Amino acid sequence: MTRALATVLLLLFAALASAAHAEIVGRASVIDGDTIEVHGQRIRLFGIDAPESAQLCLADDRHWRCGQQAALALDERIAGRAVVCAEKDRDRYDRIVAVCYAGDQDLNAWLVAEGWALAYRRYSTDYVDEEETARAGHKGVWRGTLVPPWDWRRGRRLEATADQPGDCRIKGNISSKGERIYHVPSGRFYERTRIDASKGERWFCSESEAQVAGWRRSRQ
Repeated sequence: MTRALATVLLLLFAALASAAHAEIVGRASVIDGDTIEVHGQRIRLFGIDAPESAQLCLADDRHWRCGQQAALALDERIAGRAVVCAEKDRDRYDRIVAVCYAGDQDLNAWLVAEGWALAYRRYSTDYVDEEETARAGHKGVWRGTLVPPWDWRRGRRLEATADQPGDCRIKGNISSKGERIYHVPSGRFYERTRIDASKGERWFCSESEAQVAGWRRSRQ
């Protein structure tokens, strides 16, 4: 290989490496509490893990939609501004993993500091201090009880309660055959259905939440 060709190849590799970790700038659409989309590219926020969209947390003996609230908090923080994302890596889904800013605000750090995400220690300890501050101040998800998002994705859930959790009115019943069936308020058997938490029965806030958890709608 000639010296000139070697130089060209080195410059090419350097350019490709630079492009692979270039900054991404543009208006963001919020997908969930730790994922945004800019110019059609999904970007996972580095070093943090927010509750999943369907995830519930517990505070004051009531379930609340912490995953949904985390996404809304991020959307309100961005407030239609352009974001700047510095790529750090790619995940197994080939999503960009990045630290993103709105103005001079590190959005990753802000989400953890406000209690809307946890420090994802498996991949980084950059935001541990922010998490400890949020936990001490009972901010966001730390005002009550939650299942860490990484455990929630593996199927772990909060202990079911027999009391109706706020406005979550869908009843998840387990039949004598072991079928997981949910009943909506307009259903034929809704009123006669009782929730027994000791059997794994539970309340749901939406049909989509029940379906994601593996329950089917009653046919009557």
